[in-house]
Amino acid sequence: MSRLSRFTERLPLLPERPAVQYATTAGLCLFALWLRWTLDAAFPPGYPFLTFFPAVILSSFLFGPRPGTLAAVICGLFAWYVFIPPRMAFGTDAGTLTAMVFYTAVVTTDIALVHFMQSANARLHAAREEVRALAEERRHLAERAELLFQEMQHRVGNNLQMVGAVIALQMRGLTEPAARRALSDASARLQVIGDIQRQLYRHDGELVSLDDFLREVCAKTMASSARPGITCTIDAAPGITLRPDSAVPVALIVTEAVANALEHGFAGRHSGAIVVRLARDGDVMLLQVEDDGAGLAPGFVPAEADSLGLRISRVLSRQLDGEIALEGRESGACMTLRLPLARLSDIH
Repeated sequence: MSRLSRFTERLPLLPERPAVQYATTAGLCLFALWLRWTLDAAFPPGYPFLTFFPAVILSSFLFGPRPGTLAAVICGLFAWYVFIPPRMAFGTDAGTLTAMVFYTAVVTTDIALVHFMQSANARLHAAREEVRALAEERRHLAERAELLFQEMQHRVGNNLQMVGAVIALQMRGLTEPAARRALSDASARLQVIGDIQRQLYRHDGELVSLDDFLREVCAKTMASSARPGITCTIDAAPGITLRPDSAVPVALIVTEAVANALEHGFAGRHSGAIVVRLARDGDVMLLQVEDDGAGLAPGFVPAEADSLGLRISRVLSRQLDGEIALEGRESGACMTLRLPLARLSDIH
C-alpha cells in the first residue's frame, strides 16, 4: 500500500481533538484572506472567492464536514465583506446575493463530495481490516489444524506400532512355530503400516513422490532385517506420484517382496543385492523387486502358492486394478507389479 493511501485512510485527522481541528481551520481561513488581499492587484475584478475555495476544500479534506462548514462560513463572510463591492460592507444588491448563492452552492458541493469520498474510504478501510483479520484468523486456524492433523497421524502411527509391539510380546509365550511366524509377520506389517502412516498423509493434500517414498520404505525394511551384507538399491524414475490411499498398498507389496527376498532368497547367505526398479510403461506403472539370491525353489509355482505374503500381495494388487507376477531368473527372483497410472496418481 502506498504512503498516500495510508494517509487518506487516516482522514479526517485528529477526530479526538476538535479544538485543534477548528483552530487549524480558522488559520487556513486567515491565510486565504491574507493571500487574497496580497494578490488583489493581480486579480481582475470578479474573483472574490479565488483563494477561499481551496481553504474550504482543504479544511473538509483534512478535518471532515464540520470544520469544512465552518471554513465555508468564515471564508464566505471574508469574501462578502472585503472583496465584493461595496467593499468593507455587506452589500445586499442582486449581484452580491447572486455571487453568494453561487459560492454557497459550490462550497456545499465541495464539502459533500469530500465527505462522501472519505465515507467510502472509511468503509473500504474497514472492509480491508476485516479481510485482514479474517485472513489472520484463517492462518491461525490453518496452523492449529496442521498441528492437530500431524498429531493425529502420529497417534495413529504410534497406535499401530503399539499393537504390533503387543503382538510381538504375545508371541514370546507361544511355542508353536506356525503361530509364532504368523504373529511375527502380523507384527512386522503393523510396524510398516505405522511408519507409512507418518510419511504419507499431509495436511496440504500434496501427493507422494513415489521414488523418495520407496527409498524410505526400503531403508526401514532393510534396517529392521539386521542383514548388513545385503544391499538394497532404488532405481526409480522421478515424477511419479501416488495418492496416499494407493501408496499404502504399494508400500506393503514392496515390503513383502523385499522381506521374502531376505528370508528365502538370501537364507544362509551373508551378502547379496536387491534392486527395486520403478518406471513408466505407457499408461502403466511398472514396479519390480529383483534379487540375486537363490531364486525360486524347485517345483515352486507362484500362481499356485498359498503363502500368506503372496496372498496379501495379490489382494492388494487387485484392489489397485493391477497385476502381480513372481518369476525365477538365472540368478535370483523378480517380483513384477503393473499398475494403471490413471487409477493411482498424477504425473508431473
